[in-house]
Amino acid sequence: MKYQDDNFYIDRVLAGDVSAYAGLVSKHKNLVFSIALKILNSREDAEEVAQDSFLKAYQSLKTFEKKSKFSTWLYRIVYNAAISKTRKKKLEFIPMDNYLIHNYSEDGFFPGADEIEPEEQKIMIERAMRSLSDDENLLITLFYHGENSIEEISNITGLSMSNVKVRLHRIRKKLYGELSIMMTQRLN
Repeated sequence: MKYQDDNFYIDRVLAGDVSAYAGLVSKHKNLVFSIALKILNSREDAEEVAQDSFLKAYQSLKTFEKKSKFSTWLYRIVYNAAISKTRKKKLEFIPMDNYLIHNYSEDGFFPGADEIEPEEQKIMIERAMRSLSDDENLLITLFYHGENSIEEISNITGLSMSNVKVRLHRIRKKLYGELSIMMTQRLN
């Protein structure tokens, strides 16, 4: 389905057409749920946080100043709600450390990768993604699936932009390593 720009729906809602909010919900529901699920690891909790986040965003829509994208604002609400829910459950979180950036490139090529069918490639990528922690999976999801910029991810997660860059670099490196192992096994 082709969606309108978020501001189209927001303007209609603010003008009194509350049914236009359904367009925003429909457009963002999958990624909102994914963010909540990656943090909470529970479908029920993620559904609850997603619904609460959409409700909170609707109730606060008048305060949205359009200085950033609506999606960034909404995903920040989801992220905060999910983190709050985990704190309420008194789960222990590992603190996120700041890392130094290492200036090097990992340009690599998997011999034989062009011979693998797209469906098998997808399966291999999904297997490699399962090796990531929840935090790593969330960042990759926001960056690639959600197509958020480094700055937007920083705003959503509260991490510094340099920390987001470093983490994404390390995640890519980890995925590269996992895929290298799979390719080696496949070719042998």
